[in-house]
Amino acid sequence: MRAIFWKELGDHFGKRRFNLMLGLVFVGVVWAMFVDKDAMVTRGTGAFYLDLFTTTEGVPLSLLQFLSFFGPIIGITLGFDSINSERTQGTLSRILAQPVYRDSVYNGKFLAGLFTLTIVVFSLGIAAVGVAMFRFGLPPSGDEVLRLIGFGFITIAFLAFWLALAMTASIFLRNAVASALVSIGLWIGISFFIVFAASTIADRIVPDVEDFEDQSRHANVQLWVGRVSPERLYSEATGTLLDPIRGRFLSTFGVTEERLQGLLSSPVPASQSLQLVWPHIVVMLAMIAALMTVSYVRFMREEIRS
Repeated sequence: MRAIFWKELGDHFGKRRFNLMLGLVFVGVVWAMFVDKDAMVTRGTGAFYLDLFTTTEGVPLSLLQFLSFFGPIIGITLGFDSINSERTQGTLSRILAQPVYRDSVYNGKFLAGLFTLTIVVFSLGIAAVGVAMFRFGLPPSGDEVLRLIGFGFITIAFLAFWLALAMTASIFLRNAVASALVSIGLWIGISFFIVFAASTIADRIVPDVEDFEDQSRHANVQLWVGRVSPERLYSEATGTLLDPIRGRFLSTFGVTEERLQGLLSSPVPASQSLQLVWPHIVVMLAMIAALMTVSYVRFMREEIRS
């Protein structure tokens, strides 16, 4: 498996897709340079390095929104042709003709993609925080560092889901173009259509909203249906970590931002925020495990000919 891992890792950093990953890191540097520092200081939250990933002051959208939208494309890019390209080129049968186990091929390719995503995510975060330290002139606090590390691991888990999804499509479909199209279609459906479906299902289950109890049931149904999407799980988890005051209410109780205007509350410690987002991480890991199990069983049972 070690040989497969290093070979795939070299391919990821040697192909054109490396330019895409390098561009993502460059975006983090540019974002930190163009964020309106004076506007962030005026807001007075004090958590400058957390606001760096969520603010839209001076930039068209926040860095968190950029990651949540373009991050899945990176995961899909690393996995959509991982297996079927080997099958199409005829190299898969040659590899398995050697003393190499099938599970080593599968695990090596997935771990190489996961390691690449880890490097990209932490490189982007370090680059953005480094430029912000130069501009703000003060280091992040220990609480901010802990939250940013948790944010990095949640982002990696989020992107790993799309990597596992793309590898599953690569195993089930023999054509790389078909697996790319199916992966992108599933990304659009899971990320966007479920949001509209959650509202529709909530309207069907609770058609008449007359009092506070009905309103609460409607909001809960919409919330739990929306959590089928990893996009919603990632949004709630990152909102809890990067917003120490409002995040716990938005994530735990499904309260909208408008209803929290003027709410006075003290920020929660980073350890409690990590406890709040732990169920989100477990669910995302379970989704990754389910995709890997399905694709692993299919790959192990598949007949491979030269």
